[in-house]
Amino acid sequence: MRGLLTFYRGLHTLSNRQARRKAGIVGSRCGFCGTESNSKPQPSFGLLFDIDGVLVRGRMPIPAAKKAFEKLVDSQGQFVVPVVFVTNAGNCLRQTKADQLSHILGVPITQDQVIMSHSPLRMFKKFHDKCVLVSGQGPVLEIAKNVGFKSVVSIDMLRESFPLLDMVDHNRRPKLPSNPIANLPKVEAVVLFGEPIRWETNLQLIIDILLTNGNLSSVHLTQKMPHLPLLACNMDLMWMAEAHSPRFGHGTFLVCLENIYKKITGKDVKYEALIGKPSELTYHFAEYLIRSQAMQNQWKLPITSLYAIGDNLMTDIYGANLYNRYLEERVARKNPKAVAKMVATTGSTAAVSQEEEIDNLRESELALPSATSCKSVLVCTGVYNPTAEVPSDSSHCIKETVFHGHRDFRFDPALVEPGHIVQDVAEAVDLIFEQEKFVPQ
Repeated sequence: MRGLLTFYRGLHTLSNRQARRKAGIVGSRCGFCGTESNSKPQPSFGLLFDIDGVLVRGRMPIPAAKKAFEKLVDSQGQFVVPVVFVTNAGNCLRQTKADQLSHILGVPITQDQVIMSHSPLRMFKKFHDKCVLVSGQGPVLEIAKNVGFKSVVSIDMLRESFPLLDMVDHNRRPKLPSNPIANLPKVEAVVLFGEPIRWETNLQLIIDILLTNGNLSSVHLTQKMPHLPLLACNMDLMWMAEAHSPRFGHGTFLVCLENIYKKITGKDVKYEALIGKPSELTYHFAEYLIRSQAMQNQWKLPITSLYAIGDNLMTDIYGANLYNRYLEERVARKNPKAVAKMVATTGSTAAVSQEEEIDNLRESELALPSATSCKSVLVCTGVYNPTAEVPSDSSHCIKETVFHGHRDFRFDPALVEPGHIVQDVAEAVDLIFEQEKFVPQ
């Protein structure tokens, strides 16, 4: 977790939403507004579902998905446990994704149950008043404004204002000499939502922005450091669609950007924040929504266990295990003996103070978690799809692997070991209910 502190540098001006939390309000369309019945079982756990490779493959639903969700709702269509969908997709609004899931699963899903890779950007308020360049596909300007950015410039807007900068595709080059149309505000930060359609255009213009400090009328300043703040969502190297093999994801685009920048400057790209799975911040945001749904449904038991169901070792499993490690360390820091041991190991109280500072930053926006564990469940319908029979003992199945995680994440074999391996999401739900001794009515 120490290597992930960059996630929180952008959070030091977060506002306090204590009143909103006390009211239990997440949104006016929350789907967990039923009346408590003492005869109904009270869940003390919540479920975090990945989407691609778990519930769908491209546009095709995975057959086990509907079966799984029939077990998660009662006869009135109300969820019997709190559920959040945590996806690294970033090409649409939360409501759009909720509508898609409602259609696929046949149960009502609200936007307050959906976390896109870009959703936690709403907490990076110190950038909301800056002019940001956004890269990705879909309604990027609408997405940016929806998470709080007020002044937004797209790659297409840059290209129109500076037509001589995009030169790879000969058919798109200007036919006549053209002067820049410098009518855009100066870019002050760059936000990468997801993989774009024209990689060569996006890579060129993002590099131009970083090397000119946002002033495209000037020449590259390859020795200028630091570059403009860079925030990236979705680090998936690959993802699973309808094809037999995984497809390139935004993580692959980031690999290209990082290597081009380093080849030109000799320096590493520095990120102000990396969000989306496997970042702890994304899981903390998901835990907050789980807590809020339990409160809305008037379930009295605290949510102490989370189960994260995914198909990708490097994002879903790594992220769930990383958040579980954070939860365990947070509990340990309350133990005076554990704190003394940490001080003895490090030789100072700096590490302890740093962790407490992160907790304070999170509390100002989300409140501290009630969960004490986050357990990972790997399904075999997506990126991870073994040709052999599903092993009964997950501890012996993945000992060494090529690390497909992001450059700024440390490879730790323990973080890519799933707590459980099952065939599909329906088996995952059965397993979790059995683990929790939960029998819905």
